[in-house]
Amino acid sequence: MQAFEDWNQKAKKTFNATSTEEVLTLTEAGSLLGLSKDQMKLYVDKHGLTKMPIKRSVHRYLLLKSEIDRIVG
Repeated sequence: MQAFEDWNQKAKKTFNATSTEEVLTLTEAGSLLGLSKDQMKLYVDKHGLTKMPIKRSVHRYLLLKSEIDRIVG
């Protein structure tokens, strides 16, 4: 039986393999800040964080790890 891999994690792995910038999913970034995924979406819009769009998806995006690290730090 094949193990299930979350679509967001698969997109993140592909992006990280082809980019010099490391990214996080909304859920991962939210957990670092103590926010839910929905709260994190609002936080991103309110604070104008960089959204790394995922091809073929209008509503999905990844966040730059460097920006999240700066906020947490």
